[in-house]
Amino acid sequence: MAPEFTKPHQGLAMLVVTNPYVMTQVLGILVVVVLPSLYFGRRVRKLSRASQDRIADSSAIAGEVLNAIPVVQSYTQEQREAGRFAAATEAAFDTARKRTRVRSMLVAFIITASFGTLLWGLYQGTQAVMRGAITAGHLGETVVYVALLVSSIAVLSEVYGDILRAAGATERLMELLSARSPVASPAHPRALPAAQGGSAIALEGVTFHYPSRPQHAALRDFSLQVKPGETVALVGPSGAGKSTVFHLLLRFYDVQAGRVMVDGQPVRELALADLRHRIGIVPQESVIFSTTALENIRYGRPDASDAEVFAAAKAAFAHDFITALPEGYNTFLGERGVRLSGGQRQRISIARAILKNPPLLLLDEATSALDAESERMVQAALESAMKDRTTLVIAHRLATVQKADRIVVLEAGQIIEQGSHAQLQAAGGLYARLAALQFDA
Repeated sequence: MAPEFTKPHQGLAMLVVTNPYVMTQVLGILVVVVLPSLYFGRRVRKLSRASQDRIADSSAIAGEVLNAIPVVQSYTQEQREAGRFAAATEAAFDTARKRTRVRSMLVAFIITASFGTLLWGLYQGTQAVMRGAITAGHLGETVVYVALLVSSIAVLSEVYGDILRAAGATERLMELLSARSPVASPAHPRALPAAQGGSAIALEGVTFHYPSRPQHAALRDFSLQVKPGETVALVGPSGAGKSTVFHLLLRFYDVQAGRVMVDGQPVRELALADLRHRIGIVPQESVIFSTTALENIRYGRPDASDAEVFAAAKAAFAHDFITALPEGYNTFLGERGVRLSGGQRQRISIARAILKNPPLLLLDEATSALDAESERMVQAALESAMKDRTTLVIAHRLATVQKADRIVVLEAGQIIEQGSHAQLQAAGGLYARLAALQFDA
């Protein structure tokens, strides 16, 4: 009758019962096999991680170049970029080759050592039969159990190699999955009061350093009060801290000192969803998703009807060019809106913010990508959208903010002057110098 013990642990148990002496030798050899395997295993895992890093590098270069084809071609850098991609790909291939070589050595070592163990057990058993210590039947039984154990170890080597390869490949993913943002909703958030005629904003004694620049304060002892319904323009040189104000209002970061308040509530004590639902933003670089024009605008309020989307598009002066597209509002706009001009992308972004209809509107150079005619249309649309809401405007083109209720001038993370366009020009400070450079030109 064939033996019923077919599982590795059963084979090991029967080997202990039938021939403890041979079992001791076999296990001793297997321990010797395991120790080098651990060393090779760590090498395989390390190289698998490195292989994924190199593949990510080459993929990043490919994506970067494909998104900048006009720039690459205009500077005739095709060969240079091709060489850069080839070098990154070759580095990925070399790392993968090293990983495969070490993994092959690991598998070959385990299989060779395992079958060496089998032959050693057979040799020892044969010697025992010749001495008369055991019978030939006893030897055959021992060989069967040793074969079961060793064959399972050989198969385990393949599985172990695959596991190590997967562990190294998923290490990057696990790092991302385990990462936690330092900005999170509080366990017991406060409720925001109903906004009437816009939201009130207050930044009180704010000092903030970006994590990547801990020695440089983006804002230093910064205080700003904005009343509901007020339109305030933030102007100043690049790096003055204008965009940082937006980031803190949206709570992309937490301040190191001071408080940021929206409608009388500290943003740290508000649910992130409630806070950001109250804010609409039109960024300088308009974001267009790989879907239709209709869905791109509806992104501002997913439950909006088609009629509401059309109304928002008309308010942003986007309706005419959208209806002229091959399939109108159902036209697929391509990845990052490659089928649209810069001004068209910006108007869709503005329509998205208008559709959201938030009490607080943040405009980051919202008309920077528009031609003169489009700028006049969109500026009129924005002025209409600003009614009954609070608006913060970042602007380098001072002509677009002359009608703001208040202009706040920033430099080096601090407010150095504020007032109306006429007041600031009369003061002869930084704003007056910037205005002279633009308007005289």
